[in-house]
Amino acid sequence: MMDELELLKKDWQKQGEHLPKLSYDDIYKMIWKKSSSLVKWIFYVCIAEFLFWIIISVLPINSNEITGRGANFMKITDWILQIVFFLVIIYFGYQFYQNYRKISVTDSAGELMKKIIRTRKTVMQYVWFNVGLFALTMVVVLLEVLVFDPPKELMERISTADSALLAWLLVGIFFAVSIAFFGLLFWLFYRLIYGIFLKRLNDNYRELKRLEV
Repeated sequence: MMDELELLKKDWQKQGEHLPKLSYDDIYKMIWKKSSSLVKWIFYVCIAEFLFWIIISVLPINSNEITGRGANFMKITDWILQIVFFLVIIYFGYQFYQNYRKISVTDSAGELMKKIIRTRKTVMQYVWFNVGLFALTMVVVLLEVLVFDPPKELMERISTADSALLAWLLVGIFFAVSIAFFGLLFWLFYRLIYGIFLKRLNDNYRELKRLEV
């Protein structure tokens, strides 16, 4: 469905001389309203995501805990990664709120363009941070499992292989490809969520540039 701004633009282009034409201010106010709403929704989504991960973290999950010599190290690492993750979500949530709060109806087109760019930059930093932390978490977990509590079947296959070095190399390649694959899925997930907002913010930015000409 065509949004309100697009309808106004088409109406502006098609109006005849006998109809009152939309002014620069009319179009600008519409862009400002849309941009403010988009930044607000980015903030809301970030808060919803924060609450979602809190719920996931407190849910009782039955899993086979590692009981080997690396159990304590893995627990500490897991807690550190969780704390870092939640602290950064809080930081970006605050940044999204600040971006929304600073958008003022008295902004000039140039000021609004700068704030759209700042919001877009913050969103991209947030997406890449989450993807990076996800990849780091997978690397840490895999290394902990292989070093402290390696699966017996895997160790048996490596011990019976013609070349242990080649076997470990293949294991490393397999895990690297797995991390890259799931990291890509994670990135696509965030691009799907925040990409919609970014696309619309980019559209607003281009409209503001046209108004400035």
